Amino acid sequence: MTDMDCQELVAVITDYVEDTMAAEDRRRFDAHLAECPFCTSYLEQMRATVTRLGALPDGPLPPAVRSDALAAFRDWRA
Repeated sequence: MTDMDCQELVAVITDYVEDTMAAEDRRRFDAHLAECPFCTSYLEQMRATVTRLGALPDGPLPPAVRSDALAAFRDWRA
């Protein structure tokens, strides 16, 4: 069994949250979390995001929200 690093954890976090990860990878993921407070925090943030997004109403975003979101991602890439 090889150790999981932070980059790999970020790449597979959706599988972990959705409980579709293979048992061996889950053990590696959990072992990494036990040693890494940064990834533990990231997992908590992802779970909060999933919970929050699950509560959003269906339908298009209001124009101002869409504009703000697009601007934030444009700035993030810069």
